[in-house]
Amino acid sequence: MINPNRAVVLLSGGLDSATCLAIARDAGLEAYALSVAYGQRHMAELTAAARVAAALGAREHRVAQVELGQFGGSALTDTNIDVPVDGVQPGIPVTYVPARNTVMLSLALGWAEVLGAGHIYVGINAVDYSGYPDCRPEFLTAFENLAKLATKAGVEGGSLKIHAPLIDLSKSNIIRLGSSLGVDYSMTVSCYQADDEGRACGVCDSCRLRSEGFAAAGQADPTRYRNK
Repeated sequence: MINPNRAVVLLSGGLDSATCLAIARDAGLEAYALSVAYGQRHMAELTAAARVAAALGAREHRVAQVELGQFGGSALTDTNIDVPVDGVQPGIPVTYVPARNTVMLSLALGWAEVLGAGHIYVGINAVDYSGYPDCRPEFLTAFENLAKLATKAGVEGGSLKIHAPLIDLSKSNIIRLGSSLGVDYSMTVSCYQADDEGRACGVCDSCRLRSEGFAAAGQADPTRYRNK
């Protein structure tokens, strides 16, 4: 049976996913936070996810293990591929992790079925992002259609909704929204190559988008940087 008051929230430990969790909680939902260890360069973001889950009142926080790093093909999983540091470039960058959002949403879908959750929240954004194909509205619509066909709940007429509340928001508007909901962004880690303490490099695409977002929002950047 679907419980319309439960939600699985994909929580990376970064700015966008923390805002998503705050939105789900503000909607009065019982939130189950799911992070994924997929073979990424550092574990600092997973440590951050645990902090964020506790601070924003997640009912439970789990970390799923999926070794996408065994396939390589991305600067985020293969240390032989350098993370770009020369600014956000057009096209699909080498930091794209093949099938990552598809895998993560599938894991969230599986847990949602077990919990009977009526909602999945994901921090996909199609405005201030790095050009990833699995951050587009078309991808989200296709996955939601798949979920209706591939699950027991869908076959039996249950309603499971996938929410991407940040899909059309700029980074500055995401920051303003999260701040209004009490998100402490100093707890989050967005950097593609953060050190073990979670300090950011300040020059990767993710750091640049994050820094520009705080500046545009008129807020002080609480990010801890290695060289500042």
